[in-house]
Amino acid sequence: MIPWVQLGKAPVPGGGEVRLMRRGAEFSIRLGVKELMNSRISGSEEALAALACARIRERARPSVLVGGLGMGFTLRAALAALGADARVDVAELIPAVAQWAESEMAEIFAGSLGDPRVRLELADVAKLIDVGGAAYDAILLDVDNGPEGFTRLANDRLYDARGLAAARAALTPGGVLAVWSSGPDRKFTRRLRDAGFLTEEVAARARGARGGARHVIWIATRPVDARKGAPPRR
Repeated sequence: MIPWVQLGKAPVPGGGEVRLMRRGAEFSIRLGVKELMNSRISGSEEALAALACARIRERARPSVLVGGLGMGFTLRAALAALGADARVDVAELIPAVAQWAESEMAEIFAGSLGDPRVRLELADVAKLIDVGGAAYDAILLDVDNGPEGFTRLANDRLYDARGLAAARAALTPGGVLAVWSSGPDRKFTRRLRDAGFLTEEVAARARGARGGARHVIWIATRPVDARKGAPPRR
């Protein structure tokens, strides 16, 4: 058995520490003893992007915000689903994660951060949402284990009533908020609906077509104001 080797570690704002581990060609990012992500398991993170981008694919110059860089699964899936005129902003809170993407994990990122459509922001995604001003056609959130702050308690504010209202305001009419979770959460589904989203809960397997654990993706759509017609094409 090939042993795990620690390649790096970094503090999480607000407390805790993430570690980058490698075993042969396999990478793992962990918080304490809890594995947050693994390079061999990407199906539901890719589905997060595919499901959301399918709903905005026909828009001219679509603008997407990805919350959480991680191992780049969601980013690469979004780039594959969108055309050359798209813009993809990525918010990553932990600078070391972005550094690992261009060094130790460069082989799995496959140059995606160098794509001209991508802009990486070392910032809390909540701040980008707050200043969004109906700028995004889709917001993809995979910053924690689901709509509760596990990695970082401050993430809770993304999923409470105020955070969902901010996300709705940052979306264009007909825009999509997509949220990844390790499991279902009926209270969160209710909060999405109370915030005015048209909400769909989709099951996704951790390993995609190969099966694996059952994860949940919420696809929450900001309704189009009937008085204003279809979503704008910018």
